[in-house]
Formats: sequence, C-alpha cells, structure tokens
Amino acid sequence: MRKICFASNNVKKLEEIRAALGNTIEILSLKDIGCSEELPETGDTLEHNAFQKARYLHDHYHVDCFADDTGLEVTALNGAPGVYSGRFAGPPRSDERNVDLLLQKMEGIKDRSAAFRTVIALILKGKEYQFEGKAAGSITDERSGSNGFGYDPVFVPEGYERTFAELSLEEKNTISHRGRAVAQLAAFLLDESRSGG
Repeated sequence: MRKICFASNNVKKLEEIRAALGNTIEILSLKDIGCSEELPETGDTLEHNAFQKARYLHDHYHVDCFADDTGLEVTALNGAPGVYSGRFAGPPRSDERNVDLLLQKMEGIKDRSAAFRTVIALILKGKEYQFEGKAAGSITDERSGSNGFGYDPVFVPEGYERTFAELSLEEKNTISHRGRAVAQLAAFLLDESRSGG
C-alpha cells in the first residue's frame, strides 16, 4: 500500500482525511515520520503556505507528502481572517479565542456570508499538484455543536440549518471545503495508482 505523509498532527484533520481516502492509501502523520519541528507557514496566501509546508517535508524527509492550508473568508470582514484563520486572535493558537474574536467582530453585522477554502499541495515522486475545495455558508451569532474543530461551531454551510460542528463526520466530509479538496486528491491518487504510477 502506498504511504503518503500528511503535514499535520491534528487528530481530527487526520481522521477526516483517512475517512475520505478509505483503505487505499496509508496516511502518515508528522509524528509517524519523526518530524517534530514547526513547519514554515509564512505566506500571505493559502497556496503559498500549503506548498511551503509540503516542500519543507519533501526536502527534509524525502517522502511523498501533501499539506493543506484552510481559511475562513468572511464577506463583511473583506475576506478576513483568510490565511490568518489559525492565528486570528494572535499567539498562542487557540480555536476558542479565534471564534470569540470573530463573533465579536461580527456583532450587529447583517451580512453573515462567508466561505471556507482549502488548498492542498501534493508532492508525489518529485512532481507538484494542487487541489482546492470551497464551502459557502454563513456565520451564526453563537456557537452550536461539539463536533469538528476551528470555526465549525459558528459556520452553517449553504442549504443547511446546522453548523459544521452539528454534522457527523460523514455528512461534513461530503460538503466541506476540505472534503471537496480531499475528494479531488483521492480521485487523483487512485487514478495514479491504478495506472501503475
């Protein structure tokens, strides 16, 4: 079975990715390959950050790998927090404080529209590929649900009345930004392995 390292130790992210890829490919975490350093993430776009992390892993650990970067882009905040979603409230990183700050900034704002965007950078046998997924929706007035992570408790995807944090992992994977990007990645990897690549 092909092994590919996903540039993350986030248990919930790894769970989502493994659920989407099934048993076709073994997904290794950073811990699995002995990488304990902080991966570089200094870009001002999601694409830049995703490739920066993937290239670092490929150059230092010589593994097939992929990295993702995700941003929540809120219309009323001119696309913020965007690439700074993970560190919106400043260091140390805290989902709790990021969500608090977002809700505070959205107080009294009528236009609650937002979108999650995920970019995946894959390096396979030295070649680079990019996949992207997007999920449109809106920001709630308060947290709801205990599944997921990050901004999931305050994001309601289009066509739903529940937040990402109220959906099951299976439901979320079919409609989420990461789920859509991973579906493209999975289709590519399956096709690639079938063709004996």
